[in-house]
Amino acid sequence: MNSETFGPGHGLHIALIMDGNGRWAKARGLPRTSGHREGAKAVQRTVEAAVELGVGTLTLYAFSADNWQRPREEVSALMRLLEVYLKKETDRCVKNGVQLSVIGRRDRLDPRIVRGIERSEARTQGGHKLHLRIAIDYSAREAIATAAALLENSMDRSPQHFSFLLNRAIHSEPAAPDVDLLIRTSGEQRLSDFLLWECAYAELYFTDQLWPDFGKEGLLTALEEFQRRERRFGRVPDTARLAV
Repeated sequence: MNSETFGPGHGLHIALIMDGNGRWAKARGLPRTSGHREGAKAVQRTVEAAVELGVGTLTLYAFSADNWQRPREEVSALMRLLEVYLKKETDRCVKNGVQLSVIGRRDRLDPRIVRGIERSEARTQGGHKLHLRIAIDYSAREAIATAAALLENSMDRSPQHFSFLLNRAIHSEPAAPDVDLLIRTSGEQRLSDFLLWECAYAELYFTDQLWPDFGKEGLLTALEEFQRRERRFGRVPDTARLAV
């Protein structure tokens, strides 16, 4: 398959659970932080590939709410990586037409990082080729609970309005469409509290490839598999209806 298969404007929303940094490092006798640094390079490759392939929205699971339980040194290293990424990649995002958003809680982040997030979001606001969303201090269950609390006094109980409130709860501006394809690396096969509402009809794709080894070829392979899937959204397939 060549990259022309997925042209600009098809608007797919791909969500990606970037798993396997620690195992990648352990297999090479390196500290976990080395795996995270290599994982940051994989982010750059994957974002560039998503732009080239015409993906509409790419949401990356970078740091979950549960990740605060990891060793303090590892958490600090991940936050430093995030800060460096924002400083280094914002210019690249502007150049390549990428709009950057960070979703999740912000009240537990260092104020310096929050200011960096806000600067990057403001500078990349005009990006029209790809909406890149990075999930930091994110929990789908927590976001759903927050949105449900906001819904309590609302007369509008529609799924569409709930989605609006959910996006507000996670600072998702602009809002993103439902996920079409969720990819998880490293061979694990679970959602890990990621975009549970938005993945209601997502196709799931799991690969044994560790995240630091992921890139354009891995993304293309996942998209090839996605194209072979039949998405019915609860409806009866056309062929089955014709046979009745």
